[in-house]
Amino acid sequence: MGGIVALLVVASLIGWWLSRRGPDGGGDTVRNLNARTRAWWSMVAVLTASFLLGPIATLVIFAFISFFALREFITLTPTRAGDHKPLAVAFYVLIPVQYWLIGDAWYGLFAIFIPVYAFLALPALAVLGGDTDDFLERTTKIQWGVMITVYCISHAPALMILNLRDFSGQGALLLLYLMLVVQISDVMQYVFGKLFGKHKLAPKVSPSKTVEGLIGGGLAAIGIGTALWWITPFTPLQSALMSTAIVIAGAVGGLVLSAVKRSLGAKDWGSMIQGHGGMLDRMDSVSFAAPIFFHLTRYYFS
Repeated sequence: MGGIVALLVVASLIGWWLSRRGPDGGGDTVRNLNARTRAWWSMVAVLTASFLLGPIATLVIFAFISFFALREFITLTPTRAGDHKPLAVAFYVLIPVQYWLIGDAWYGLFAIFIPVYAFLALPALAVLGGDTDDFLERTTKIQWGVMITVYCISHAPALMILNLRDFSGQGALLLLYLMLVVQISDVMQYVFGKLFGKHKLAPKVSPSKTVEGLIGGGLAAIGIGTALWWITPFTPLQSALMSTAIVIAGAVGGLVLSAVKRSLGAKDWGSMIQGHGGMLDRMDSVSFAAPIFFHLTRYYFS
């Protein structure tokens, strides 16, 4: 945590210096970078508090993250009166039960509760509303929103319940590792893209993402992830491979959810986090990277 704070101090000082260089505050790029740095301060403060308070506090915080992310997803996805029952269950039953299962370390049910039982229950509840207009489309949106914002994101704090060889009780470090690699990859892709970006990665999906940003930012995140092997059960080579999996999954998650936003005619999922849009804008990479990292770690190191 001390190293993270030191990096943020350096980033804040650089941002302040760049903003003083020109009459326009350094331009949109510098202002965006400073906004991202301020948002990082807030996120690191929240994560630090959760780690200090223990696993229960961490689960509660991630449950709220899932709640706000699902709210943003549903807000951009128009619903009808017939959807009220499944939505109420999604917010007030599925979220607390999913995170309770993690807290109880009940892996067998945690892994299938939403993909099996919730997947079947949500359309069954929607049927009771009696509204068949666009039924498939409406139900699919709710199911997909729950999968991304609740099931996938919940795999991040679920790292704390893993019982690994020679690494028992250190799951919080794996959660820290995941969040660091994902977020550093996002930030460094932005920086490398602004400095060296020439070739658009997916111009119709995310115009700001470039091939140079993905490669440069991804390699930087992999390098940092490899250097942090000592807080994980991995060797340096294994840490490099795990970081690579996290970076690739996170990049794909960002692109997929950007495509969803574009299809809904929105630039951001919300405006909850200054400089970052909504909660889901910040967690889009995590939603894809967390389950991949969780199951790779559990399969190979349990």
